[in-house]
Amino acid sequence: MNAQPLDGKTAIVTGAAQGIGYAIARRFSAEGARVAIVDVDLDGAQRAADEIGGSAIAVGADVARADEVDRAFAEVVDRFGGVDILVNNAGIVGSDRPVRDLDEADWNRVLDINLKGTFLCSRAAVRHMIPKRAGVIVSLASISGKEGNANMAPYSVSKAGVICFTKTLAKEVLSEGIRVNCVAPALIDTPILQGMERERVDFLTSKIPLGRLGRPEEVAATILFLASEESTFTTGQCFDVSGGRATY
Repeated sequence: MNAQPLDGKTAIVTGAAQGIGYAIARRFSAEGARVAIVDVDLDGAQRAADEIGGSAIAVGADVARADEVDRAFAEVVDRFGGVDILVNNAGIVGSDRPVRDLDEADWNRVLDINLKGTFLCSRAAVRHMIPKRAGVIVSLASISGKEGNANMAPYSVSKAGVICFTKTLAKEVLSEGIRVNCVAPALIDTPILQGMERERVDFLTSKIPLGRLGRPEEVAATILFLASEESTFTTGQCFDVSGGRATY
C-alpha cells in the first residue's frame, strides 16, 4: 500500500469515541485522512479527537435521528469541503434476553441505532458523494448477522440487515463511482463487552477457532484496505474478521 493511502481524504467514522470506531479513526488519521468522529457522546468524541490529534474533529450526533445526521454531515462538509469515506461503526448490543422476554423498546432501540443509523448515515454520505462521482462506505456488520446468536435477536437481525443493505446500496451506486462494503467481526475486545455477562463472553470466545478475542486494530486494518485505493474492484461484499469462525 501507499505510505499514506488516505492522504487528503476526509473520513467520517460514527461511534468512534471508543472501541473499534476509535481504532479506525486513529488508523485513518495515521494514514493521512482528515477524520470526523461522530458520536452521541460529544465529550467522549472530543477526548478521542484530542488524543488522535492532527486534523481530527468531534461532532455530536445521534445516528438514529435524521436531522442530527444531516446536520453532522453538513458540519463536516463545511469544515473539510466534502466527504470521501464513511464508516458506519455506531452500534449497541442491547439486552441479553430470549425473544419471549424482549420488550418492544429493546428491539426498537437496537434496530434504530444499528440498522436505521446505517441507512441514515449512508443516505447522507451518498448525497454528498454522487456529485463528485467518488466515495467509499464501509459498515460494521457482525458474525451474528450471519449465524444469529441466541438471546441476541435484535442485534443479530440488525447486523443481518446491515449486510443486505450493503449489497443493495452497492448495486444502486455502482455507476456513481461509489463502493460499498461491510465487515463482519466476531467478538472484539472493546468496552462494549462490559454490558455482556461473563459466561456469554466466554461462550462466544469459545466459538472462535483462533481461540481469542479480536483486537480493534485488526478490524481497523481490514477497513483501511476497503477504504483505500487498494480495493477498487471490490464492492457489495462482506469481509470476515472472525478468527476463522465464519463459514460463509
